[in-house]
Amino acid sequence: MELGFIGLGKMGMNMVTRLQQGKHRVVAYDRTTDLVKQAEKVGCVGAISLEDMVSMLKAPRAVWIMVPSGPPTEETVNKAAALLSAGDIIIDGGNTNFHDDMRRAAELKKKSLHYVDAGTSGGIWGLKLGYCLMVGGEKEIVDKLAPIFKTLAPEDGWAYMGSHGAGHYVKMVHNGIEYSMMQGYAEGFELMSKSGYNLDLARIADLWMHGSVVRSWLLELTAGFLQENPKLEGLKGYVQDSGEGRWTVLEAIDKAVPLPTLTAALFTRFRSRQEDSFAEKMLAAMRNAFGGHAVKKSS
Repeated sequence: MELGFIGLGKMGMNMVTRLQQGKHRVVAYDRTTDLVKQAEKVGCVGAISLEDMVSMLKAPRAVWIMVPSGPPTEETVNKAAALLSAGDIIIDGGNTNFHDDMRRAAELKKKSLHYVDAGTSGGIWGLKLGYCLMVGGEKEIVDKLAPIFKTLAPEDGWAYMGSHGAGHYVKMVHNGIEYSMMQGYAEGFELMSKSGYNLDLARIADLWMHGSVVRSWLLELTAGFLQENPKLEGLKGYVQDSGEGRWTVLEAIDKAVPLPTLTAALFTRFRSRQEDSFAEKMLAAMRNAFGGHAVKKSS
């Protein structure tokens, strides 16, 4: 199958490489010329601009967008839409808010363009293992794109979720669950690190991968980095969030669905980015005020 591909970052480059391994014709574009040249080396047709990419695709065209979420994706969708023709398809494989998917699909429909949202999970391991794809949009359009999804995903690794936005909705919840799982592992391993026993945390992580009810790919990755750096020396406990966790909490509030574990995991990430917490200074001051408890002065 033929596909235009915009965005050749870590995931994008691995995805076009996997598509080339599946013998698809990929016309690749990125604002960084060196990345386009790199894509050409794995078999893609390089494009010097969006206009150039579109000109090298046969109608009806399909264009996959894999750029950072938010304004970069919005800008790219709009620029691509201005160049495409009736019947063409835009696929957003990034982490877009499902509300934006529904809006875009309605706007593009006025131009007789089709829109597909493809929630993509797999990270930097996707080239080797494949990507889990959660796809939303018009069923008949998604069916036409099945050869692309089958190549990118492992066996049984992609599925149609429903109408516009459904793919990114499921990916949003997926990432929220991911936050909770990561936080649970992190807290448990911190407790073991302070147990007083000389515990081999890497060995424990690997052990739990064999028959334990808490085994997972995240735990497998944990065993790997603990083996290389048991005390996580040189790392700072600063944890960013990419947005999906926040969207999941907001959706839960809107639907009155309790998500205490996921919400706590999200707020813990916020705390990790505070050098000096005002709230914790408040706690120390209150204990001193009512009980005369000692406080530590900052240097």
